Order: sequence, then C-alpha cells, then structure tokens
Amino acid sequence: MHRGVALLLLGLLPLKVFAADDFSEWGSLHINQIQSPVSIVVLLTALSFVPFMVIALTTFTRNIVVLSLTRQALGLQQTPPNIVLIVLSMFLTLFAMAPTLEKTYDMGVRPFLASKVGLEGAAQQGWVPIRDFMVRQTHESDLRLIYELAKAPLPSSPNGLSPVKLVPAFMLSELKVAFQIGFMIFLPFLIIDLVVASILMSLGMIMVPPITISLPLKIMLFLLIDGWGLIAQTLMRGLG
Repeated sequence: MHRGVALLLLGLLPLKVFAADDFSEWGSLHINQIQSPVSIVVLLTALSFVPFMVIALTTFTRNIVVLSLTRQALGLQQTPPNIVLIVLSMFLTLFAMAPTLEKTYDMGVRPFLASKVGLEGAAQQGWVPIRDFMVRQTHESDLRLIYELAKAPLPSSPNGLSPVKLVPAFMLSELKVAFQIGFMIFLPFLIIDLVVASILMSLGMIMVPPITISLPLKIMLFLLIDGWGLIAQTLMRGLG
C-alpha cells in the first residue's frame, strides 16, 4: 500500500512543479483525505504521467539510447528485442536512481504518508533530490542554451532553476552523453566491418555480403570482452 501511494505521489510531483498555479488547491490535501472519488480519480490520472517522468527525470534516456546503439553497432536488427532493452534500461535506471529515490521518499512521501505535510509540501520537498541529481548530470552549456532560448538570465543557484528549463537541458545532456558512448562502441565494430570488406574485395569474393562474415566476429569479440557488463559499468560509473 505504501509503495503504491509513493508511486502516485511521484506521479504528482511533476504536476506540482510544472503547473503550480493549478495545483495549489491541493496544497492542504493529506493522505487521510484521499478517499473521495474526485481525489482517487486525480491520483489515478497522475499514473499516466509516470512513464513521461521516468523518461524526462531519470537516466532512462541515456540507457535506452546506448543499448539501442550497441545493437546497431553489432549489426543485429531485432536481437535483443526492444522489450528486453526497455526492461534492462528500466532496471539500470532504478539501480542508478535508487539513492535519489530513497531521498525523495524520505523527504516527500514519508511525511505525506504520516499526514505531516500536504501534497504540495510533499511535492516541493520530494522534488529537491531529483532536481539536485539532474543538476549534477546537466552540462552547463546545455543549461545556458535553454536559458538563452528563453531569453532569461541563468540563476546562480540551483534553487533558482526553473523545472521547465532544467528538464530539457537535462535531456539534451543525457542524449549528448549517450551518443558519445555510442560512438566509442561503434568504432571497434566499424573497424571489423572495414577489415572484413577489404579482405573479401582482395579475394574477389564480391558477391559475399560482408555482414555474413563480420557479424559472428563482432558477436565473438563482444562476448570475449564481456560487452554487456562493460556497458552497464560505463552507464553506472558515468553518474559518479
């Protein structure tokens, strides 16, 4: 029960952050008041925002892009299947975000469950650990770009950062890091493709598709170096 309410509150955090004016009327709502049909409908509706928040506020974007690029670099079309990459990305995200989510639970969800704060107060307190995590992972150049596009001065303190501007800057930084990692993954496999193609050309085996020879070699190399483990380590250590 507690985990379910925590998930609902996490789903409502973005509503408070991005639409504070419309959300203020729920500021005095406590856990023992979530019994009316209207409150239940609002909380259930908030669940629909959870997937978007997972993508926007966590490392899920980085993980899924890197894993997808790895599959492309290997020359595999649908192996591993998309669902496998998504589930693996999700659990890597939960592993990486565990300390942040624990702080969010302690600062926002737990007081809300104890009826010590209202929903607005819980949302404000629970947002702080997520914001701090995003600030650490966001490149200053991306943050500055978003503020320049908004024609607004860049705050000197993280407390002054607008979530509407922090989230796109964070996602841009995540995409940038993901493509940098993907580029490094592509290089050795690209070399294998070029070497195999050159050898086949020199042997006059023009009709043999290079992928027929290079694919087993790339898979063998990937297994010998424990590729999946190295990628997981890279994704986790990149958050340090």
